Amino acid sequence: MSSSPILSQIGGIFIPVSSIEQARDWYCDILGVPADGDILFGHLYILPANEGIDLILDSKIFTGDNVFQAPAFQFKTHDIKEAYDYMKSKQVELTTEIMYDQWFNFKDPDGNQLMICKC
Repeated sequence: MSSSPILSQIGGIFIPVSSIEQARDWYCDILGVPADGDILFGHLYILPANEGIDLILDSKIFTGDNVFQAPAFQFKTHDIKEAYDYMKSKQVELTTEIMYDQWFNFKDPDGNQLMICKC
């Protein structure tokens, strides 16, 4: 039995974005999911996920100083080269090449540093 009332589980990751509508459309586009969910309280959008942790776009917490300077999480892929080429075709700002045939980094439109990793 745990001695802590805090679960060792992540419920969601907040991503600071400057425009909730534009961020919703961009993330849904690159992830290939519909952008038909509700924007909550005028500043939150929970990206639809098949499994795992919720990604929560939040325009209320955005400032230029709090964008992710290093990836705080990774998106998974089974084919790193296909993912890299896909992001290139979407004209996403890639900040690394494919490293060690395992991962690469990119930026969202607000400058958040993100990662895609082969699983």
